[in-house]
Amino acid sequence: MTLQQLKYIVTVAEAGTLSEAAKELFISQPSLTKSIKELEKEMDISIFERTNKGVAVSKEGVEFLSYARQVLEQAALLEEKYKARSGGKQEFCVSTQHYSFAVNAFVDMIREYGSENYDFSLRETQTYEIIDDVSHMKSEIGILYLNDFNRTVLTKLMKANDLVFTELFVAKPHIFVSTAKPLAAKKSVAKEELLPFPYLSFEQGEHNSFYFSEEIFSTVNRPKNIRVRDRATLFNLLIGLNGYTICSGVIDEELNGKNIIAVPLEAQGDMQIGTVTHSRVHTSRLGSIYLDALGKYTRQYG
Repeated sequence: MTLQQLKYIVTVAEAGTLSEAAKELFISQPSLTKSIKELEKEMDISIFERTNKGVAVSKEGVEFLSYARQVLEQAALLEEKYKARSGGKQEFCVSTQHYSFAVNAFVDMIREYGSENYDFSLRETQTYEIIDDVSHMKSEIGILYLNDFNRTVLTKLMKANDLVFTELFVAKPHIFVSTAKPLAAKKSVAKEELLPFPYLSFEQGEHNSFYFSEEIFSTVNRPKNIRVRDRATLFNLLIGLNGYTICSGVIDEELNGKNIIAVPLEAQGDMQIGTVTHSRVHTSRLGSIYLDALGKYTRQYG
């Protein structure tokens, strides 16, 4: 077993196909396939399962990959410490619903890491993709919410993929609105008062089921609906259209500006916001730094 072989299997797992991984590694596909088969034979396991669409990590391969990532991380740290040049780029990815505290923690993690050589990703994405990213180890950590409506469906999906949900805090329902609009002046808002205004939400792509909605009360029928993909677009529309979105109430002025305010919503329904991790993947050093930073930002909420 070599570090090169470990790098090969990590790249294949992230790329999803041998052909794409071979391109990234600048080697031929037959050479890559041969190297992986030799490693599987040596370790006496099947790391990948071949499918019509490419390759998928097997159940025993999931655990093997978690150790492989740790070995590669430690090797890079040794190079950084004892070589004149920097070691290989450190890689880390988080997939999350649209939360400002997830961004703040990511910034803190990079600052504490302190290296000049890294390749990190922060994916503000759809709910199903968060679960899929963590289950296929594209991301080490996911962030989403559970409530009485979606808990059964999402918990079942996470369990089927060997994922673990860990609570960060519990939030009460709020709305985000522009500070220049009438709703912002209220101490709280009832659902009935929102009917005349455009409702904004994050669209969920192919998995646009109510259970995957990023906003609670997703089954309520609203006369004016607008779906968007990113947070900046949603906030711009809130300001321009006198619209609203239902949220956790957590907002950061430094990231989102002072033009958006959170107003409590008069409705029952808690949001249990937490992290999603793989039960067979050991937390990396970067993952631990990020989780510590998340804790710092979320302890004040709930």
